[in-house]
Amino acid sequence: MKLYADAPVRRARQVTGDLLLLLWIWAWVKVASVVHDATLTLARPGEEISDAGGGLADRLREAGDTVANVPLVGDEVRGPFDGAGSAAERLAAAGDAQVAAVQDLAFWLGLAVGAIPVLIALAVYLPLRWRFVREATAGRRFIDSVDDLDLFALRAMARQPMHRLARISDDPAGAWRRQEPEVVRALAALELRDSGLSVPDR
Repeated sequence: MKLYADAPVRRARQVTGDLLLLLWIWAWVKVASVVHDATLTLARPGEEISDAGGGLADRLREAGDTVANVPLVGDEVRGPFDGAGSAAERLAAAGDAQVAAVQDLAFWLGLAVGAIPVLIALAVYLPLRWRFVREATAGRRFIDSVDDLDLFALRAMARQPMHRLARISDDPAGAWRRQEPEVVRALAALELRDSGLSVPDR
């Protein structure tokens, strides 16, 4: 698989583009992490409610157990403590639910903030890179000596703009049919350059 062009300038541009893409992904992962952590701070009140409610419920249960030992009236006195303890437990459960909701929000908000810019960049950049890799890899399989230049010269006449062909020869098709080596080589070089390949040595 050929990932980068043979031409130094184009190869440098491709390497720079790949590095910028990685930097872009890293930056948005960091931003997503910051958003996630910042959103989680909203869970702090819920955690305090949960802790306070749980602690209050425990103390009320302990107080209920203590007054239950009072002769004659212990069971009657214990009832309000048990009821208050149940209310405190519901308060703690509400705090836990708030914490869970904030955690879900932090996860999805961080994911959305980070994933959307990354996916847009990948959707724009990766098809271009994949097209180059596919063309360059396929082209490299066909070009391993000067004898293979004929195929790329033919492709150049079919695909390259007329003004490029005119700079090579006034009659590029005729020169190609006559197998004029310099014209064939120049035509092939046009197509190979677009595919990210260099012309093989003579």
